[in-house]
Parts: sequence; C-alpha cells; structure tokens
Amino acid sequence: MTNAALLGTEAAAALLKQAAAQVQPVAPLRERLERCDQDGAYAVQEANTRSWLAEGRRLVGRKIGLTSKAVQAQLGVDQPDFGMLFADMGVGDGEPVARGRLIQAKVEAEVALVIGRDLNFERHTYADLIRATEYVLPAIEIVDSRIENWNIRFVDTVADNASSGLFVLGGQPRLLKDVDLTACAMEMRRGGEVVSRGNGRACLGSPLNAAVWLADVMVRYGRPLQAGDIVLTGALGPMVAVGQDESFDVSIEGLGTVSARFE
Repeated sequence: MTNAALLGTEAAAALLKQAAAQVQPVAPLRERLERCDQDGAYAVQEANTRSWLAEGRRLVGRKIGLTSKAVQAQLGVDQPDFGMLFADMGVGDGEPVARGRLIQAKVEAEVALVIGRDLNFERHTYADLIRATEYVLPAIEIVDSRIENWNIRFVDTVADNASSGLFVLGGQPRLLKDVDLTACAMEMRRGGEVVSRGNGRACLGSPLNAAVWLADVMVRYGRPLQAGDIVLTGALGPMVAVGQDESFDVSIEGLGTVSARFE
C-alpha cells in the first residue's frame, strides 16, 4: 500500500463516525493508518471526541477496556485502553435497547465509580481514588465495534473509542467503604443460564488499580477526570455476544443487580 492510500487522523475519524451513524462496519484500520501506533490511534479517537462535543454531545465519563485477561485473550491484546462515555450512551436499568442502535453488540459486567472531585495529579494513589469516589454502582457495558467481525487489534479498538457502545448503571449506589471491590463475585445470566462469572481480581487485580491507571493516563492525554464523571472500570469476566430478544441480568456481590434487555 502506498502512502497516498493511507488514512490520516481526520480521515480515519470520519470513516469511523460514518460507520457509527450508518450502523455499518468498516474494514480494520490497522494497516491503513498513517500513524499506526498507540498515539496515532488515540489521535483518531480524540478527533471524533472533539467532533461529537462540537455537535452538542455531553461527555459524562470514561470506560476502561481490556482489563480482564479473559477479554484480552478474546481480542488478542495485552494492555488496557480507554474510551469516552457520552450522556446519550446511557441506558436505564432494564430499559429495552433496540438492536438497530448497534452493529455487533456484546455485554460485560463491570464496577462503575462515580467521581466526586477532580483528579488532576500527574500520579495518583489508591488514597486519591478512594477519596474521590463518591459512590459505586454495578454496571453493564454494551460494547460494540465499527470494525467488521470484531477483527480488531489494539490500534483498531482505540481509534474506535475503545469499542464503546452503550452502558447501563444500577440504581442503588453504595459507598466504597462498604464494598470489597477485589473479592466481589460477579455472575451474569442470560435468562436462567449463567453465561459469565468473575470477580474484582479479574480487573487488573482490582477495579481500583484500573481507576488509578485511568486517572494518570487521562491527565497525560489532556482530559483529566472531573467531579461527576462515571468510570466503567473494566470487565469482571468474559464478554458475551448478544442475540435477538435477549435479556442479561448481572449480580455483583455487595453492589446488587443491573439488567440489560435487547429487542
């Protein structure tokens, strides 16, 4: 492939944005980007973030991806990534999701932190995150990919806003001091069938490890976490593909339940 055929940052961002708007996937980007590395991929993500903000979408948080070894194995990657959460990506607990909003949806169970104060330090500690966490919720991330057949590597998913789709938060907040985020057991059911199990250790050893990683990285990338932000800390077990007319119920020890419905 010649350099003339390679995609620059803005062109790659536009391609992904169009794929999202038309609900039609595109071929993998990793061999078509001028800057086919981590910074180049995040530049594509940032270009679409700026575009969406200019259109009036409201940034409400971040997601951390690829924290579970099981999920990393599924996607062939070996490090976390992050993506942006916008208000229109939020779905109510048990609220029906029209499959037409998504291309190739999958679900994973996560712990969500809601941040109560800005996190602007170059390096953060557990204490910083504990102090900043206002409350904790069970969550389901509905991941999606604008890349055909989930044929992704790290560059593809990062450019594609970390394969973000939608998210569902549970409705009963808990204080961090009342939950053991490391040992908490998770179970996801599809109907009556258990389809995913895990615990807090699957998420970089603890969801707080993931949150500290994110807080540091967001400062480096110029979008530090702020009071009110939602943080989806990463999968507690393997993700599960979504079929037609399916419902998923997640229970996380100490946090309660949350459900996602598709129709």
